[in-house]
Amino acid sequence: MALSDSALSELMEVFRSGEGTDFIRECVRVAMQDLIDTEASSVIGAGRYERTETRTTERNGSRPRLLTTHAGDIQLAVPKLRSGSFFPSILSPRRRIDQALYAVVMEAYVHGVSTRSVDDLVVALGGTGISKSEVSRICAGLDETVGAFRTRRLDHVRFPYVYLDATYLHVRTEQAMVVSKAVVVATGVTDQGRREILGVDVGDSEDEVFWRGFLTSLKKRGLAGVRLVISDQHAGLVAAIARGLQGSSHQRCRVHFIRNVLAHVAKGEAEMVAAVFRTIFAQPDLPSMSNQWDKGHRRARRPLPQDR
Repeated sequence: MALSDSALSELMEVFRSGEGTDFIRECVRVAMQDLIDTEASSVIGAGRYERTETRTTERNGSRPRLLTTHAGDIQLAVPKLRSGSFFPSILSPRRRIDQALYAVVMEAYVHGVSTRSVDDLVVALGGTGISKSEVSRICAGLDETVGAFRTRRLDHVRFPYVYLDATYLHVRTEQAMVVSKAVVVATGVTDQGRREILGVDVGDSEDEVFWRGFLTSLKKRGLAGVRLVISDQHAGLVAAIARGLQGSSHQRCRVHFIRNVLAHVAKGEAEMVAAVFRTIFAQPDLPSMSNQWDKGHRRARRPLPQDR
């Protein structure tokens, strides 16, 4: 449709007064938000407040997303889902070089590399440098992805077997102090043997309160029907399992068990004892395993050559 002379004159006057930039920015925001909402409706199988037989999940609020455009920064709202995750394709980096640089920046961010070093690295890769705010903007997408993964629903399949473990990492706090933190991980195993990371959390220590809070969060996200939990013999963890996953059995992790065993074995005999231990779990059935355990036990009780 052609514009009349008067309408064109009014539009030109808007740009001369400096108001045109805000107008274009708002048009871009509205258009991109409509595209995001339309794609989300397609993934969900229904529009907002719409009831359909094809609906697979529901909206669960939204998370803000700042996007830098030629018209300026625009604030978008990315819908969150009750189950699964959603990220609009329109916000995905288009160029391969962008994806490579973004991956480098995010990897450096995860490993705690300083912004100055990241800037030097981007220049070395052929970029034009990168500011602290740009690093934060790029890594905001990483935070969104991790957040969606950590809060996703867990009732899409049953996990009768759950492994729980922890490690300690050095973490830089907001006060620029480096402290040791416990990082706990839950891994679920389905009836078909497929493994899936169920959750990750960071705490000050592996006490019972922290473990119970972690297990409670998994249950709130839909984890149910756990029959067996495998972990080490940490007192706080064992107590948390007994109270947080009632009705499930607990089995001591054989990796941690053999470490505890080898701590009481002479260094020169550790390799032999570990080899015997591995043969026990290599048996095809429970009777064979029990028989091999008895053999290994009798062998370990015999006096060693240097003791005769």
